[in-house]
Amino acid sequence: MNTTLFAFLISLFAGLSTAIGGLVPLFTDRRSTRFLCFSLGLSAGVMVYVSFMEMLPEAIASLGAYYSRRTAGLMALAFFLIGMAVIALIDRLVPENDNPHEFGSERKGGDLGKMGLLSALAIAVHNFPEGLATFMSALEDPVSGVSIAIAIALHNIPEGITVASPVYHSSGRRLKAFLLALGSGIAEPVGALLGFLFLSSVFTPFTSALVYALVAGIMVYLAFDELLPTAENYGHHHLVTYAVILGMVLMGLTLALL
Repeated sequence: MNTTLFAFLISLFAGLSTAIGGLVPLFTDRRSTRFLCFSLGLSAGVMVYVSFMEMLPEAIASLGAYYSRRTAGLMALAFFLIGMAVIALIDRLVPENDNPHEFGSERKGGDLGKMGLLSALAIAVHNFPEGLATFMSALEDPVSGVSIAIAIALHNIPEGITVASPVYHSSGRRLKAFLLALGSGIAEPVGALLGFLFLSSVFTPFTSALVYALVAGIMVYLAFDELLPTAENYGHHHLVTYAVILGMVLMGLTLALL
């Protein structure tokens, strides 16, 4: 098989695994607050762990090739905070969804539908450079590219749950929840395609480092401002805590495969 086509196909495989995660909440009882709390806690654990254990360290390491470690750390911190500011601004601008069919008799901890949209945005931005990295790795070494794609696919599954669960529980619309999860995953092969056509010279280790730090800030903000407060408001405190820990364990295991 042509190496370029092969590299694109494994990037597509990694991205579409987000849609697999997006299917999981659709086969649960929409009225179950336990699964909602579990999925929100799991999502928070995934986002926090991948931000602090993968994205920020990788950003600092990449910037360290251009600057001293202190300067690299400060630059990563600056873009981490910019990411938080950006998602806070978007949070203000995205309108509340006054859907009368929203989950439960009243909204608790903010609008679940809006949370799903914000999560989809954060994960799509995260997946874009991932797709580019998978594609470039596979071009250089197909075996290494496959290993990276499998690891990314595994940790994309809980990311799909992150997007689909709040959307489904807020609206009851399975197709909408699935398509949002699918869309956030499609950013991965889109990143591969655009990287091949236009961005291979722009997405240097330097710019990728800044993007990773930015997305880390977005994910941490979402975890602490949206996911965890909403989960806690439904009253299953210990279940949420266990789910956060499980999300971190899942991310730790998949990152160990990289």
